[in-house]
Amino acid sequence: MATSTDAAPAEKRRLQPSAAELTTSSDDSATEVNLDEKPAPPLHDTIGGNTLKAAVEPVTYVESVPTGVNADNIVFWDGDDDPHNPYNWKSWVKVFNCVLISALTFVTPLASSMFAPGVPSLMREFKSSSAELAAFCVSVYILGFAAGPMIFAPLSELYGRTRVYHIANVGFIGPSLSHPHLSTNTNKNHTAFIIGCALAPSLNALIVFRFLSGVFGSCPITNGGGSISDMIIQQKRGAAMAGFSVGPLLGPIIGPVIGGVVAAKLSWRWVFWILAILSGVLSALFFFLSRETYAPVLLQRKTERLRKETGNAALRSKLDAGLTPRALFTRAILRPFKLLAFSPICTICNIFVGVAYGYLYIMFTSITPLFQQQYGFDSIHAGLAFLGLGVGSMAGVAYFSVASDRYIKKKAAETGDADVDEEMARRPSAVGSVKPEYRLPPLRAGAVLLPVGLFIYGWTAQYKVHWIVPIIGTAIMGIGNLIIFMSLQLYLVDTFTIYAASALAANSVVRSLLGAILPLAGGPMYAKLGLGWGNSLLAFIAVALIPVPWLFMRYGEFLRKRFAIENL
Repeated sequence: MATSTDAAPAEKRRLQPSAAELTTSSDDSATEVNLDEKPAPPLHDTIGGNTLKAAVEPVTYVESVPTGVNADNIVFWDGDDDPHNPYNWKSWVKVFNCVLISALTFVTPLASSMFAPGVPSLMREFKSSSAELAAFCVSVYILGFAAGPMIFAPLSELYGRTRVYHIANVGFIGPSLSHPHLSTNTNKNHTAFIIGCALAPSLNALIVFRFLSGVFGSCPITNGGGSISDMIIQQKRGAAMAGFSVGPLLGPIIGPVIGGVVAAKLSWRWVFWILAILSGVLSALFFFLSRETYAPVLLQRKTERLRKETGNAALRSKLDAGLTPRALFTRAILRPFKLLAFSPICTICNIFVGVAYGYLYIMFTSITPLFQQQYGFDSIHAGLAFLGLGVGSMAGVAYFSVASDRYIKKKAAETGDADVDEEMARRPSAVGSVKPEYRLPPLRAGAVLLPVGLFIYGWTAQYKVHWIVPIIGTAIMGIGNLIIFMSLQLYLVDTFTIYAASALAANSVVRSLLGAILPLAGGPMYAKLGLGWGNSLLAFIAVALIPVPWLFMRYGEFLRKRFAIENL
């Protein structure tokens, strides 16, 4: 460890910082930090403008010793092979942590749609015939997904990933809330928000509990990509992100299949009891078995431990931003908003993913009534109709997980960086040797498949072609949707690296808002235009987005340089 006694030897064992790590795009001057004058972070203050041979993955923090600081007081990893560095963890540890995170990102989206087949019985129980309220009971959960990321992503970059996960997991199952109806049971207070949904005494109470469970449920989806980028090097990140991305897309698809059976055989309330049990087990496993992955927080903890052991209060983490806690918190909270407002890369990605995600939730609210009315399915068979989306999504995962990393390795070999990248990627600077735009070739197929699936689904259902044909249309949509989601999520992770959680938070806000709002327009749209032209309208909007992958592949590097954001 880089303490006062062994800092120099440790520094000799490390790779020397490249010029790209010490240079910003704005003025090409070295980044300096003088603790004796004014606090300024060794963290890189500009995203998207650094270069390594060519313009490649943006540098997010550097490894140089700040000027004006005694090198003997700098705390860092104990060489490039330090086992405490998440990049150096054993493969099974990384896989296990990725599995835990991916499991959480499966359960919380599962809750978004699992009770959709039970909505008709829910509305009958609460004596409501409002179609808008019926759709809102499903989509209000996604509004919670829009509110939570702006809180949980910045907090994870301040206090670490695992602490925030634990808080959100408890909140999702949830904290004790008093309610007049619930207090008639043996305990005065009962856990909510998922359990609150199961015990909801009214439609209004259910909507409130659904929203709050969505807020806490957004955490693993928002921060999971950041956790993966903390552990997995760029060339292997595609496969890991493929597994992670299965949850947010496959969870809502499988949900109605399970929910249809549960609602028919038990009741809609049992949907939430099953979710509470499942999330409770996963939360317990995560609490005892997960490990912190965020390098700045790990090094800060190491610094605090060494201060106590050595009595040297001057020790500083090399990744210490040099800001007051209040300034750090303010900067972290504002970061997702700045990315959303000032980064064209982030904005366009958010719109594209948001449209695809909104279409997915239109399917969730329309497939059940469509197959019941057009094909005479009961609630169980209507739930099984969602399997088309599920099969398509799994096909998209299989394609992307192979194609993305293979293309990245191919480009690294072409540029002569294949050997360098493995070594460099393990450094906390997370500087890749290939452009983030190399994640985008699969997106071209996804952008085309989405509208194709919509056209097939809409017109074959309109004319009551055999039920398997519209399901095939949803499968094609599922492939396109999954590829769009994964390509752009991973593009944001590779572009913003250390701030991946904030970039994904901004993405989640737009995605979730569209996922909540578009289904509310789905019913009136189909009533006015019919299934054929209604889905064609959605497809035409998707067609307008087809050029995005080609434009990003050609101009993405320019946009990252031109619209670099300072003081993230």
